[in-house]
Amino acid sequence: MIRKILLACGVLSSLLYVAMTVLVAMQWESYSSASQTISELSAIGAPTRSLWVLPASFYTVLVTAFGWGVWKSAARNRALRIVGGLIVAYGALGLVWPFAPMHLREVLAAGGGTLSDTMHIVLASVTVVLMLLAIGFGAVAFGMRFRFYSVATLAILATCGVLTFLDAPRIAANLPTPWIGVWERINIGVFLLWVVVMAIRLWPVRDMAAVRRGRGALAA
Repeated sequence: MIRKILLACGVLSSLLYVAMTVLVAMQWESYSSASQTISELSAIGAPTRSLWVLPASFYTVLVTAFGWGVWKSAARNRALRIVGGLIVAYGALGLVWPFAPMHLREVLAAGGGTLSDTMHIVLASVTVVLMLLAIGFGAVAFGMRFRFYSVATLAILATCGVLTFLDAPRIAANLPTPWIGVWERINIGVFLLWVVVMAIRLWPVRDMAAVRRGRGALAA
Protein backbone atom coordinates (compact mmCIF):
# COMPACT_ATOMS: atom_id res chain seq x y z
CA MET A 1 0.00 0.00 0.00
CA ILE A 2 2.84 2.42 0.82
CA ARG A 3 4.45 1.64 -2.53
CA LYS A 4 1.23 2.40 -4.39
CA ILE A 5 0.75 5.65 -2.48
CA LEU A 6 4.27 6.67 -3.52
CA LEU A 7 3.53 5.80 -7.14
CA ALA A 8 0.30 7.81 -6.97
CA CYS A 9 2.43 10.78 -5.94
CA GLY A 10 3.91 10.68 -9.44
CA VAL A 11 0.51 11.16 -11.04
CA LEU A 12 -0.36 13.91 -8.57
CA SER A 13 2.97 15.66 -9.17
CA SER A 14 2.34 15.87 -12.91
CA LEU A 15 -1.22 17.11 -12.44
CA LEU A 16 -0.02 19.70 -9.94
CA TYR A 17 2.68 21.01 -12.26
CA VAL A 18 0.22 21.43 -15.12
CA ALA A 19 -2.17 23.27 -12.81
CA MET A 20 0.67 25.50 -11.61
CA THR A 21 1.71 26.55 -15.09
CA VAL A 22 -1.87 27.34 -16.10
CA LEU A 23 -3.28 28.96 -12.96
CA VAL A 24 -0.21 30.98 -12.00
CA ALA A 25 0.21 32.27 -15.56
CA MET A 26 -3.39 33.53 -15.45
CA GLN A 27 -2.45 35.86 -12.59
CA TRP A 28 0.04 37.79 -14.79
CA GLU A 29 -2.02 39.73 -17.28
CA SER A 30 0.75 40.42 -19.79
CA TYR A 31 2.32 36.97 -19.59
CA SER A 32 2.30 34.85 -22.75
CA SER A 33 2.53 31.09 -22.36
CA ALA A 34 3.54 30.80 -26.02
CA SER A 35 6.41 33.28 -26.00
CA GLN A 36 7.65 33.15 -22.41
CA THR A 37 9.27 30.37 -20.39
CA ILE A 38 7.88 28.82 -17.24
CA SER A 39 10.92 30.06 -15.31
CA GLU A 40 9.80 33.63 -15.93
CA LEU A 41 6.78 33.01 -13.70
CA SER A 42 9.14 32.72 -10.73
CA ALA A 43 11.66 35.32 -11.89
CA ILE A 44 12.91 38.02 -9.53
CA GLY A 45 10.48 40.91 -9.87
CA ALA A 46 7.75 38.85 -11.53
CA PRO A 47 4.27 39.48 -10.06
CA THR A 48 3.70 35.72 -9.87
CA ARG A 49 6.90 34.72 -8.04
CA SER A 50 5.26 34.37 -4.62
CA LEU A 51 2.38 32.38 -6.14
CA TRP A 52 4.79 29.87 -7.68
CA VAL A 53 7.02 29.06 -4.70
CA LEU A 54 4.54 27.24 -2.44
CA PRO A 55 3.00 24.83 -4.99
CA ALA A 56 6.49 24.22 -6.40
CA SER A 57 7.57 22.97 -2.98
CA PHE A 58 4.65 20.51 -2.97
CA TYR A 59 5.69 19.34 -6.44
CA THR A 60 9.19 18.69 -5.10
CA VAL A 61 7.82 16.51 -2.30
CA LEU A 62 5.48 14.58 -4.60
CA VAL A 63 7.97 13.82 -7.36
CA THR A 64 10.66 12.84 -4.86
CA ALA A 65 8.19 10.45 -3.20
CA PHE A 66 7.44 9.01 -6.63
CA GLY A 67 11.13 8.34 -7.19
CA TRP A 68 11.19 6.41 -3.94
CA GLY A 69 8.15 4.46 -5.09
CA VAL A 70 9.94 3.52 -8.32
CA TRP A 71 12.92 2.37 -6.26
CA LYS A 72 10.71 0.22 -4.04
CA SER A 73 9.10 -1.32 -7.12
CA ALA A 74 12.41 -2.27 -8.71
CA ALA A 75 13.27 -5.49 -6.81
CA ARG A 76 16.21 -6.90 -8.83
CA ASN A 77 15.61 -4.69 -11.87
CA ARG A 78 18.81 -2.64 -11.81
CA ALA A 79 17.73 -0.26 -14.56
CA LEU A 80 14.55 0.54 -12.66
CA ARG A 81 16.52 1.18 -9.48
CA ILE A 82 18.62 3.68 -11.39
CA VAL A 83 15.44 5.34 -12.68
CA GLY A 84 14.19 5.68 -9.11
CA GLY A 85 17.47 7.20 -7.96
CA LEU A 86 17.53 9.65 -10.87
CA ILE A 87 13.98 10.81 -10.18
CA VAL A 88 14.79 11.28 -6.48
CA ALA A 89 17.80 13.40 -7.53
CA TYR A 90 15.58 15.33 -9.96
CA GLY A 91 13.11 16.01 -7.17
CA ALA A 92 15.85 16.97 -4.71
CA LEU A 93 16.92 19.76 -7.06
CA GLY A 94 13.64 21.41 -6.15
CA LEU A 95 15.23 22.32 -2.83
CA VAL A 96 17.79 24.45 -4.68
CA TRP A 97 15.59 26.11 -7.30
CA PRO A 98 14.19 28.81 -4.92
CA PHE A 99 17.74 30.05 -4.39
CA ALA A 100 18.51 30.35 -8.09
CA PRO A 101 15.77 32.40 -9.75
CA MET A 102 16.35 34.23 -13.02
CA HIS A 103 15.78 37.97 -13.52
CA LEU A 104 13.20 39.43 -15.84
CA ARG A 105 14.18 39.91 -19.48
CA GLU A 106 14.51 43.66 -19.31
CA VAL A 107 16.85 43.37 -16.32
CA LEU A 108 19.03 40.83 -18.12
CA ALA A 109 19.14 42.99 -21.25
CA ALA A 110 20.30 45.94 -19.14
CA GLY A 111 23.17 43.87 -17.72
CA GLY A 112 21.49 43.21 -14.39
CA GLY A 113 22.12 39.47 -14.38
CA THR A 114 23.77 37.99 -11.29
CA LEU A 115 25.15 34.67 -10.03
CA SER A 116 21.54 33.62 -9.48
CA ASP A 117 20.96 33.63 -13.24
CA THR A 118 24.07 31.52 -13.82
CA MET A 119 22.93 29.03 -11.18
CA HIS A 120 19.51 28.95 -12.82
CA ILE A 121 21.04 27.90 -16.15
CA VAL A 122 23.21 25.26 -14.46
CA LEU A 123 20.23 23.82 -12.58
CA ALA A 124 18.15 23.77 -15.75
CA SER A 125 20.92 21.89 -17.57
CA VAL A 126 21.30 19.33 -14.76
CA THR A 127 17.52 18.88 -14.63
CA VAL A 128 17.37 18.12 -18.35
CA VAL A 129 20.21 15.59 -18.05
CA LEU A 130 18.45 13.82 -15.18
CA MET A 131 15.20 13.71 -17.15
CA LEU A 132 16.92 12.24 -20.21
CA LEU A 133 18.82 9.66 -18.16
CA ALA A 134 15.67 8.60 -16.27
CA ILE A 135 13.75 8.09 -19.51
CA GLY A 136 16.73 6.34 -21.11
CA PHE A 137 17.14 3.82 -18.29
CA GLY A 138 13.38 3.46 -18.11
CA ALA A 139 13.40 2.42 -21.76
CA VAL A 140 15.40 -0.72 -20.92
CA ALA A 141 13.58 -1.51 -17.68
CA PHE A 142 10.41 -2.91 -19.31
CA GLY A 143 9.20 -4.57 -22.49
CA MET A 144 9.17 -3.42 -26.08
CA ARG A 145 6.05 -1.22 -25.95
CA PHE A 146 7.32 0.91 -23.08
CA ARG A 147 10.73 1.03 -24.77
CA PHE A 148 9.24 2.42 -27.98
CA TYR A 149 7.23 4.93 -25.96
CA SER A 150 10.32 6.07 -24.05
CA VAL A 151 12.38 6.39 -27.24
CA ALA A 152 9.60 8.48 -28.82
CA THR A 153 9.58 10.66 -25.70
CA LEU A 154 13.35 11.14 -25.98
CA ALA A 155 12.99 12.09 -29.64
CA ILE A 156 10.43 14.79 -28.80
CA LEU A 157 12.61 16.08 -25.97
CA ALA A 158 15.63 16.27 -28.26
CA THR A 159 13.75 18.12 -31.01
CA CYS A 160 12.00 20.66 -28.79
CA GLY A 161 15.12 20.96 -26.64
CA VAL A 162 17.14 22.12 -29.63
CA LEU A 163 14.43 24.62 -30.59
CA THR A 164 14.35 25.96 -27.02
CA PHE A 165 18.16 26.20 -26.92
CA LEU A 166 18.24 28.20 -30.15
CA ASP A 167 15.77 30.75 -28.79
CA ALA A 168 17.26 30.97 -25.28
CA PRO A 169 19.92 33.67 -26.01
CA ARG A 170 17.13 36.00 -27.17
CA ILE A 171 15.70 36.04 -23.64
CA ALA A 172 18.77 37.76 -22.18
CA ALA A 173 18.69 40.24 -25.06
CA ASN A 174 14.97 40.93 -24.48
CA LEU A 175 14.20 40.01 -28.07
CA PRO A 176 10.99 38.35 -29.31
CA THR A 177 10.74 34.60 -28.71
CA PRO A 178 7.31 33.83 -30.19
CA TRP A 179 7.52 30.02 -29.74
CA ILE A 180 9.91 29.34 -26.87
CA GLY A 181 7.08 28.79 -24.41
CA VAL A 182 5.53 26.22 -26.74
CA TRP A 183 8.76 24.24 -27.18
CA GLU A 184 9.48 24.29 -23.46
CA ARG A 185 5.97 23.24 -22.48
CA ILE A 186 6.05 20.35 -24.95
CA ASN A 187 9.32 19.21 -23.37
CA ILE A 188 8.00 19.40 -19.85
CA GLY A 189 4.64 17.97 -20.86
CA VAL A 190 6.07 14.81 -22.41
CA PHE A 191 8.17 14.21 -19.28
CA LEU A 192 5.18 14.73 -16.98
CA LEU A 193 3.19 12.30 -19.12
CA TRP A 194 6.06 9.78 -19.01
CA VAL A 195 5.97 9.95 -15.20
CA VAL A 196 2.24 9.20 -15.23
CA VAL A 197 2.70 6.28 -17.63
CA MET A 198 5.57 4.93 -15.51
CA ALA A 199 3.39 5.11 -12.39
CA ILE A 200 0.57 3.25 -14.14
CA ARG A 201 3.00 0.66 -15.48
CA LEU A 202 4.39 -0.01 -12.00
CA TRP A 203 1.04 0.04 -10.18
CA PRO A 204 0.27 -3.70 -10.52
CA VAL A 205 3.86 -4.80 -9.86
CA ARG A 206 4.11 -6.78 -6.62
CA ASP A 207 6.69 -5.95 -3.99
CA MET A 208 9.01 -8.85 -4.76
CA ALA A 209 11.03 -8.36 -1.61
CA ALA A 210 7.89 -8.84 0.45
CA VAL A 211 6.96 -11.89 -1.61
CA ARG A 212 10.36 -13.46 -0.97
CA ARG A 213 10.06 -12.76 2.74
CA GLY A 214 6.63 -14.39 2.77
CA ARG A 215 7.92 -17.47 0.97
CA GLY A 216 10.82 -17.71 3.39
CA ALA A 217 8.43 -17.58 6.35
CA LEU A 218 6.25 -20.32 4.82
CA ALA A 219 9.29 -22.50 4.15
CA ALA A 220 10.43 -22.06 7.76
